[in-house]
Amino acid sequence: MNNILQTLKNMSPGRLASIAAIIIFLISFFIYIGVQMNSTEYAVLYTDLELEDAKQIVSRLEAANVKYKLTKNGTEVMVPTDEVNRMRVDTAELAMASKGSNVGYEVFDNADTLGSTNFVQNINLIRALEGELARTIRSVDNIKSARVHLVLPKREMFSREEQLPTASVVIKTRDGTLGMKSVQSIQQLVAAAVPKLDVKNVSIVDSAGNLLTNDLNDPENPTVKNVNNELMRLEQERKLAARVQDLLEKTVGTGRAKAQVNIEMDFDEVVTNEEIYDPDSQVIRSQATLTEQGTSGQNNQPVTVAQNIPNGDVVNTNSGQYNQNSKVEETINYEISKVIRNKIKNTGTIKRLTTAVVVDGVYEKNAEGKEVYRPRTELEMEKITALVKSAVGFDANRGDTVDVENMRFTGIASDADDAPQILYMGFTKDELLRIAEGLGVAIVAILVILLVVRPLINNVFEPATGGNEKLLSGSEEENLLLSNFLNDDDEGTDELINLNKVDGRVKVSSLKKLNNVVEKNPEAAVNVIRSWLYNNDN
Repeated sequence: MNNILQTLKNMSPGRLASIAAIIIFLISFFIYIGVQMNSTEYAVLYTDLELEDAKQIVSRLEAANVKYKLTKNGTEVMVPTDEVNRMRVDTAELAMASKGSNVGYEVFDNADTLGSTNFVQNINLIRALEGELARTIRSVDNIKSARVHLVLPKREMFSREEQLPTASVVIKTRDGTLGMKSVQSIQQLVAAAVPKLDVKNVSIVDSAGNLLTNDLNDPENPTVKNVNNELMRLEQERKLAARVQDLLEKTVGTGRAKAQVNIEMDFDEVVTNEEIYDPDSQVIRSQATLTEQGTSGQNNQPVTVAQNIPNGDVVNTNSGQYNQNSKVEETINYEISKVIRNKIKNTGTIKRLTTAVVVDGVYEKNAEGKEVYRPRTELEMEKITALVKSAVGFDANRGDTVDVENMRFTGIASDADDAPQILYMGFTKDELLRIAEGLGVAIVAILVILLVVRPLINNVFEPATGGNEKLLSGSEEENLLLSNFLNDDDEGTDELINLNKVDGRVKVSSLKKLNNVVEKNPEAAVNVIRSWLYNNDN
């Protein structure tokens, strides 16, 4: 230790600065290696959190002694990668909790049922129902937050009229506006969850104050009709495009064909009433026959006493002039055949169909084994066009068009991301990369120590023999003379002596000082002697 301290004292400021720089570099390098080897990779646990929810989740993480990081102004919580799945399971009830102060049915968990009144229980029931509905609505895609207000009027006693419940929902979306289909779904959801709540009594408002429900349950509402018509058109286009693409992908390959269909539909509702009469087709509806018979004329009958006496003589009454009449009347009613037709034209008929299809070419290997692109032939394109026309129901009379083009795709979607991870000797690709990174850092550290640090340390601690060699170098006679003086312990005065082949004179005190230096640094003296021997050998 004394030799090291003495060596440091005898070093120049430049060499001391070099040693300090080397030490600082080594410490920094090994600290960096330690940090990289012990660094923890973080993954997102939850994002887009309210501050109240983030506070509850952080409290749970601190109780479980799990490291975490807050990003995006505290709305995103990150934990170590190996703790993500476990903490998601552990904090599932917090993640599903309502935003901020909204609560669900857990309001009854810690409630004191003995001391609470009926009014408090009813209020808690409404709060719980509102909170549960808000949680369910937030599970819909593109909805960031939701708040529900329910009005459940109490029926008064001896009252015949009953006021129906109503509901108000305020939603905030993540991106853009909410589709009409999603609005109708939320409206139906709230109406089905509350007893006696009609769909038309559910109002939905977005965060910008726009009313999203406008009597959507009325089928005669023009807005509802337009929305339903548009949904019908989009669904029809999607079905036809999927049908064409599925057919082509089985022929040209997965991901090598794209189809787009545009439909013009007629949503006019036409009602036709027709009455058609056929005079050539007659049917007897009713038939009536009337027969009448009668007699008319004069009867010359005499007036006698016998007419007034019972059982008197019979008087001949056939004397005189008589006329007999007979009449037959027949009435027939005929019914002419009539056809009554009531036609209602269904809405959503296709007026015109436009189909656009893009097909990739063929990739073949040339003589060098490289993959080369080749466009498809005209015969192949004609066959593909015929398939597309058959799939969409092409009708030239209504002006349908089908365009099929052969173009090279910029990239083909692969299923590499969905494939399971391949294991090498029991390790995944990410684990092997981390191991390779650690080995690379270790190899670099060893190379830095061997090629940089070691030569610098050797140069720093190597004694400065160049000046001594210049001072003591000379002929054999001069070296012997210097050796005699170095071994002479007699202290003399500062008298001057002459040395052979040495210009000038050397003080005896200087030689004594040199002797003291050799005694204090025997290793340096040995190095000087070795250098002399090396020079003599050459």
